[in-house]
Amino acid sequence: QEQLVESGGGLVQAGGSLRLSCAVSGMPSTSYTTAWFRQAPGKEREFVARVSWTGVNIDYADFAKGRFTISRDNANNTVYLQMNSLKSEDTANYYCATATTYRGRTVGYYDYWGQGTQVTVSS
Repeated sequence: QEQLVESGGGLVQAGGSLRLSCAVSGMPSTSYTTAWFRQAPGKEREFVARVSWTGVNIDYADFAKGRFTISRDNANNTVYLQMNSLKSEDTANYYCATATTYRGRTVGYYDYWGQGTQVTVSS
């Protein structure tokens, strides 16, 4: 059964850091792209970053460039999102998702989703 489990969220002061983890299991494909999205209350879910199966292709939303780093450990079926220099506007529920191809940033491209982990940045 496909399962994605996020962890690592929490409360942090502005300027601080968090590392999110996404543990993946049961994927029907042996290779998949993994992405992070986020959703703040009253807002649409938005793309944060994605990484291809090999790790060669990586893409970030403009707000994430220079502050966030996505990486993956395929041996342990885990994808990470290191977030530095956090701002109050980064407050959201963060989700990881998988897709069978490195196709794009759109929510609809992703087949499986986790339940999310809450990140709250206090100013």
